[in-house]
Order: sequence, then C-alpha cells, then structure tokens
Amino acid sequence: MSESAGYTDVAAHFRRQIQDGTLRPGDDMPSFEQVAEQFGVARTTANRAYRMLKMEGLTLTRPGKKTIVAGPVSNNIGTRVALHATTGSALDSGESSQILEVGTIGADALVASRLDVAPGTPVQVRRRRVSRNGVPVHLSSSYYPTYVIAVTPELQEPISTGASRELAASRLGVAQDQALEEVTSRRATTAEKEALGLTAGEDIVTQVVRTVTLEDGRVVEVAVKVAAGSTILHWTTSLHPSSQS
Repeated sequence: MSESAGYTDVAAHFRRQIQDGTLRPGDDMPSFEQVAEQFGVARTTANRAYRMLKMEGLTLTRPGKKTIVAGPVSNNIGTRVALHATTGSALDSGESSQILEVGTIGADALVASRLDVAPGTPVQVRRRRVSRNGVPVHLSSSYYPTYVIAVTPELQEPISTGASRELAASRLGVAQDQALEEVTSRRATTAEKEALGLTAGEDIVTQVVRTVTLEDGRVVEVAVKVAAGSTILHWTTSLHPSSQS
C-alpha cells in the first residue's frame, strides 16, 4: 500500500476500535513498533496515523510518550443541530441523556447577563448528563427565560424532550440563528468529578458557555456544558440548515 493510504488505513482501523468500544477510554494503544509489525508499514506511517487520531481527539499522549485512548468527545452544537435535522434526535449513536435536576432558580451573574435579565430573576434550569456507550461525555445545565417556558411547559418536567431548543423555536415560530460559545478551562468541582467519573488526578474540565439566539434576536437558551479536558476556544456557529451540510 502507498504511504498516504497506509497511515489513513491504520488510523481508520483504530478509529473503528475506539468508536465500537473494543478500545476503551484509558486503554494503552499499541506502540509504533507493534503497529508497524501488525500492518507491515514503516514506523513513520504509524506515527502519522497516531497524529491523526490525536488531532481528532480520540487519543492522548501521556508522560513517557505512551498513547492512550481518550474519553468520548462531546459533539459540538453544529453537529447536534445537523443530527436533529436528519434524524429527529440531537443524540448521536450510542448516546443517552439522563436528567439530573429540573427547577426554577435565580439567575446568577453569568446566566443573567446572557439572558439580559437582572441577577436573581427566576429562570428555568434543566441539568443533565450525556453518556456514550455508558461513559459520561458531559454535564449540561440549560437555562430558559419565561417566554420559552410559556410555550414549552414540558421543559419543567424531569423528562428528556430530545431537542429542547428546536422544540422551543418551533413553538415560538422563529428559527434558531446562531450560537455563541465561550470556552474556558478550570478545576472541576467535587460533584462534577463524581458525575463525570474523573479520577483524583483528573481535575481539569472544559466549560462551554453557549448562548443561542433566534432570528428575531431573542435568546432561546443559555447552557453551561462541562466536559473532561482542557481547551480554550471562542467561536460562533451559524445554525441555519444550509450551513450544516
């Protein structure tokens, strides 16, 4: 096989094993020498395949150059909007959503500023844990203003609607426009470590604060998503169907 085909084929082999659960989060990946022998390729080919898997977020390099399987990656909002448009569900294959808490709280400064309300204003919160193949992927707390709850009262119930934003936008008769995502890294709380199954040494999480607006400028949801790992990014995603191809 050619050098180009070689590393992509090697990467595809291990990608399938990671996605189907043959290789689980935390498992050691074979050494470059073992990969070279198994596939009959050069060590440099194995190195290129592993770089591809690392760039995709499927593996991590630990001290001593050991490569291990990373935990499941949480899909971004663009992927979830596209999934809902094509399948009717925002959850990917093998994913499940567990509601942890539903209720009314006073908006803190982070949420209030993004919903354009005064701190302490009552808002509806829905906290849930999304897992893939039984492994926790992320925790998410979604906050909704009163005009969203007025048309989607089921968001006050501890049941999964499957696509809360899409349901609210449909009831309001206004399409989603864009999502601003503000991403930072911080130390996990004790509750977050327990919910995500993190070990004592894994105390860094990525926090994504997502503000989703409708085409009329109103905010339909502010969500705070927490996942294991450390990334610092800041981007805006268009939610128009034509941009999700």
